[in-house]
Formats: sequence, structure tokens, C-alpha cells
Amino acid sequence: MKAMLFELFDQAPEIRDVPDPSPAADGVVIDVKATGLCRSDWHGWKGHDTDIRLPHVPGHEFAGVVAAVGPRVQRFRVGDRVTVPFIAACGQCGECHAGHQQVCEAQFQPGFTHWSSFAEYVAIDRADHNLVRLPDDMTFATAASLGCRFATSFRAVVDQGRVRGGEWVAVHGAGGVGLSAIMIAAALGANVVAVDIAESKLALARAMGACATINSREVDDVAEAVREVTRGGAHVSIDALGHPETCFNSISNLRRRGRHVQVGLMLADHARAEIPMARVIAHELEIYGSHGMQAWRYDAMLAMIRAGRVRPERLLGETLSLAAAIPALMAMDRTAPDGIAIIDPRA
Repeated sequence: MKAMLFELFDQAPEIRDVPDPSPAADGVVIDVKATGLCRSDWHGWKGHDTDIRLPHVPGHEFAGVVAAVGPRVQRFRVGDRVTVPFIAACGQCGECHAGHQQVCEAQFQPGFTHWSSFAEYVAIDRADHNLVRLPDDMTFATAASLGCRFATSFRAVVDQGRVRGGEWVAVHGAGGVGLSAIMIAAALGANVVAVDIAESKLALARAMGACATINSREVDDVAEAVREVTRGGAHVSIDALGHPETCFNSISNLRRRGRHVQVGLMLADHARAEIPMARVIAHELEIYGSHGMQAWRYDAMLAMIRAGRVRPERLLGETLSLAAAIPALMAMDRTAPDGIAIIDPRA
């Protein structure tokens, strides 16, 4: 099969012919129809993820059709249209039995712990625990966009942030995660303030439901600007980028007893962020992490999509071939695409 592969971190990947995968006894092989290009893939290519072993085929948000099935798989068969959470669970540990598969003690992550979807086919183990069946009328591009950014934002807004109608929600970073969070929070009836450095992304944020936007390059104090817009601070604030500055601002712009949700990854030089702990204590702020979403929670998200309350297809950006995705991947720290870029492995 054709795949994007890199043999060294921070060196240009190449398009190679590599062996087709085979299903494990409890796994499947998926014919990849669409896969998203995400900043997490850039982190992996840079060498920021210690799980990656070289050579490597990245990709972690994808959708496709089951092409082969192992003998122990019971719930899925060849021809099923499926997607997979970017954190895949073992189904056996204490966290899995408690319903918290997104923090599974023996998790694996396609595109990080093993080769994945920047290829024509991908193998997924423990399929009965990790595959999500797709609605027949959902395009593969839309389904691929759910796998990381939209699903992660859904859990961050709905489960971790516990956003309610009428609350003020600040979203720092209007990339794929941020735009997803804006759309979901607005659908819940929240008032959303979007913060970014690019006017093009702020325009997209307004189109997705933000009622106010702040260009962080044009204000002296982002947190104070948010507090002014929200008349006292956000009830919930989300760092959708993953940077010490956006993390600090997201916590600092909360009103008393507000809730901060950290979604953007904090890796490499950004791994340690300053936290205004005096404010956290005095104002009884809550700080949460949010990392993916369980396969069983997709039903709630898909119900909102089917009802038309959220329209993730509006977040889709350009469609790329595997070859065109190479320079786009390498430039993600400098020129992140507007919306969610989708790769067609057979283009």
C-alpha cells in the first residue's frame, strides 16, 4: 500500500510503498477513505512524543470501511463504515470498566504507538471496544474530522467543562479544536468569546457561533479583555492551542468558581506553564485536563449532529493528497490551515 513515512524526526517524510497490514485476532483492517491533518501529527513528526518508534507512518483521525476482520471480532464485519477514537482502549482495565476508556491504563494510540492512517490501510486491534459505526449519510471527510478535534472538543465542553446555556465560554485558539469547541458551546446556548492572533481564524470563529472575538495581538492584556467582554470573566475557558501563554490567560480570565479545561497539548519547550495559583485558590477555580473521548460517548455527539444542532462539516478545509500533505505537515507550527485539512490517501 502507499503511505507517508518518516525515518528521522524533523526530516521530510516520503511517500513509500509498504506492506499491507493484516488484522490481529481481535482486530480489523480499515480501508482509509479520509484522514485529518492535525497539529498532534506535527508534534509526533518533530519527536515530541516518546511513544513513536522509527520508521513511522502517522495519522490518528480517520474514517473508512472495514476491509478485513480477525476471528475474535464479534460486533463488526467487512463493509462496515467506521471511525476510531484517537485513544484506543484495552477494554479490561479498571478505567475501562468504569467507562473512562480515554484514560485506559493499557491504551494505544494509532499514529503514535503504531503505524496508522496516512496510508491506504490501517490495522486496529481490540476492534469491539474501539470502533464506532458511522451513520450512512455522513461523509468520510466529516467522520474523519470527528476522530480527534471534534470529539476532544465535545468531551471538553460537555463532560469536563459542563457548559450550560447562558454561560460565557472563552476559547483560546481558533484552529480545528477551538472552532469545534466554539460550535459545540454555542449549540448548548453559551455565549462564546474566541481569542486568536489571526483575523481569518477569528472570522471563522464568528461564523461558527462566537458572539465576540479578541485579537490577542491587539490588546495589552488578553485576560482583562475577556473579563471586560464577559462582564466579570468566563464561566468556562478552554485552551485549545497548548501554549504557556494561552494556558495562563485561560485560567486568568475566569470569573470566581470558573472552570478551565486544558485541551491543547503542552509538549517540548511548552511542557511547563505558569499557573496563577493564588487566583486559583482565592477564587476556587477548577482546572481540568481533557484528552480524547470514549467510543461509547460518540452516540451523544452523533445524536447532536443528526439533529442538526452542530454541523462539523462546516469546519472542513482543503482536501490534500498524501504528497501534498507533507509540506502542510511540516509547516503546521507556522501556517496552520484554516479549518480541518483532510487527506485522501488515494488522491
